[in-house]
Amino acid sequence: MNRRLSQLLVLLMLALLPGLVTGAAAQADEGLPAPAQRAAYAQIEGSGSTWSEVIVQQWISDVDALGMKVTYNGGGSSQGRKNFAQNVTDFGISEIPYPGVDEFGNADNSNGREFAYVPIVAGGTAFTYQLKIGNELVRNLRLSGETVAKIFTGQITDWSDPAIAKDNNGRAFPKLPITPVVRSDGSGTTAQFTTWMDAEYPSIWQPYYGRQGFTSYYPRQGRMIAQSGSDQVMNTISGFSGNGHIGYVEYAYPINKDFPVVKVLNEGGFYVEPTQYNVAVALTKAQINQDKASDDYLTQILTGVYRSTDPRAYPLSSYSYMIIPTGAQDQRMSTAKRQTLADFMYYSLCEGQSKAGPYGYSPLPLNLVQAGFQQLAQLSTADPAVDLTNRDVTKCNNPTFVAGDLKRNKLAEVAPQPASCDKQGEGPCGTETGTGEPSTDDENALETETAPAKKGKKATAAATPTTPPDSGGTPTGATTIDPVTGEVVNPPAGTNVETVSDTGVSGEPLYATPTELSAERPMDSKAFGWLAVIELLALILVPGILISRRAGRNGATR
Repeated sequence: MNRRLSQLLVLLMLALLPGLVTGAAAQADEGLPAPAQRAAYAQIEGSGSTWSEVIVQQWISDVDALGMKVTYNGGGSSQGRKNFAQNVTDFGISEIPYPGVDEFGNADNSNGREFAYVPIVAGGTAFTYQLKIGNELVRNLRLSGETVAKIFTGQITDWSDPAIAKDNNGRAFPKLPITPVVRSDGSGTTAQFTTWMDAEYPSIWQPYYGRQGFTSYYPRQGRMIAQSGSDQVMNTISGFSGNGHIGYVEYAYPINKDFPVVKVLNEGGFYVEPTQYNVAVALTKAQINQDKASDDYLTQILTGVYRSTDPRAYPLSSYSYMIIPTGAQDQRMSTAKRQTLADFMYYSLCEGQSKAGPYGYSPLPLNLVQAGFQQLAQLSTADPAVDLTNRDVTKCNNPTFVAGDLKRNKLAEVAPQPASCDKQGEGPCGTETGTGEPSTDDENALETETAPAKKGKKATAAATPTTPPDSGGTPTGATTIDPVTGEVVNPPAGTNVETVSDTGVSGEPLYATPTELSAERPMDSKAFGWLAVIELLALILVPGILISRRAGRNGATR
C-alpha cells in the first residue's frame, strides 16, 4: 500500500470516527447496549410457495452481499409444509396454515416440530391469459367473479360466450376454445383461488369439486392443462401455442413477463387488477387471528376482503407466511442458523418490503411487520445466544408506514380511485394491464413520496371494443377507441366515488389496518446500520487497494 493511500485511509477513519463515537454515546444515553457481534452465519434452506418465490429470491440475492447464504426451492406450498414437517428444511413458506388433514385424508401437520407463522408479503392472485384478435394481444380483458368461476369449472368454454361479452360491455371476442391452465402440484395459489370460489360462488364450485371447501390440488377436467409451479403455468400461457389459455398465478409473474391480467369485478362495481395499491386497500379488511395460544396465530380470514365495497379493492388479495422452527431442541437448528434466519427475515420484513411493489407484490402494513418481529423473537427464546437487539420497525423503509401514526396505512390512503371507464357498464378502458401501474383518471393521484405519478399504458389496437354481431351500432355506454392511435373517442362521463373508510373500530377483530399499535421496545434507527458503514468503507477502499497493488506489481516488473 503506497503512502498516499495510507494517508487517505487515516483521513477517512478520522472523518468517520466522530460519527461512530457519537452514535455509541447516544446509545449509552438511551440505555441501549453497545452493538454486540452477532453469531456467525450458516447456510439455511427452505422450500414451498411459488406464489411468493419471486420476491423471496430477490431478498435472498440482497442478503447474499451481507454474508447470508439462503437457498429456496419453490416446489409449492404443500411440499414446503411437508418438507418442514419432515425436517428436510430449516423453514417453509405457504399461503395456508397446516390444515391438520389434507383433502385426501392424509396428515398435513408439523409432525410435532415446534413452529410459528410469520407473515412475509402481500399480493394478489391474478388471472393471466393469452387472447388474440388477429395477431394483436388483447390487454384489457374484464371478467366478473362469476364468469371466472364458470371458466374454471367448465361451464364457460369459449371466448365468444355472451357472459364474457357482457363483462366487457358488449365487446365481442373470437370464437375460440378456452383452455384453463391449473396447477398440478399442491399449491397455495390453488388453495387461495378455491377458497375464494367456495366462499363466494359455492353453487358453482361445490358441484364441480364434489364437496364443500378448498383444495390445494386442482381437480382437472375437460380441456384443462395442469402444470407444476407458477412459472410453468405462466410459460404455458405466454408460449407460442398459448392463444386461448388462461390461468391463475401471483401478479408478479405476468408483471415480469409483460403479460396482461384480467380486471376482476369487485363488490364496489369496478373492474380492477391486483396492483400494490388495490391489494393494500383490499387487505385493510383482512381479519387476523389474534389468539397467541393458537397454532394459527397471525393467519388470515379473507371474507371481508372478498366482499369489500371499496371501488379500489382487488378481491383475491392475501398474505404469504414463513414457517419458522421455534423449538429449543430442533434437530436442524444451531445458533448460527437461527441468527441467519432472524437477520434474513428482519431484512425481508423491513427494507425488503420496499421492493414488494416493483416486483408485483404489496408490502405488509406495520402491525403485521411488528407481529412478525415478535414471532422471530421466539428464535432468541429457543437460543439466548441469538442476538435480536437494536430493531425498530417504525423506521423501516416501508411504503405502508406513516411516521408517528401507527394506525394508518399510507399505501392504502394514496391508492387512487379507478378510472371511470373501469366501472361496470362503462368502458372498457383503453389501457394495458399487467404493468403494475394503476388505471385511474387522476393524473396527480400518486404524486407522493410513495410513488411517482403513473397511469396505465395505452392498450394496443386489439384492445379496441368491437360491436357485437348484428347489434347495429356501438354498445350502449361503451368507450370507442381509435384502432390506429389508441385514443379514446367518446369517453364516458366521470363518476364521483366516495372513499370507503377502513379504520378499525375498538372491540372488533384485528384488521390489517391496526386500530392501536405501538413499538414495545427501544431499538436502533435502522436495521443493519453498521453493515451499511462497512459496505461504504468497502466501496471506497477496495478499489484503491486494488489499484495500489496493481501499481506495485507493475513497478516490480519494470
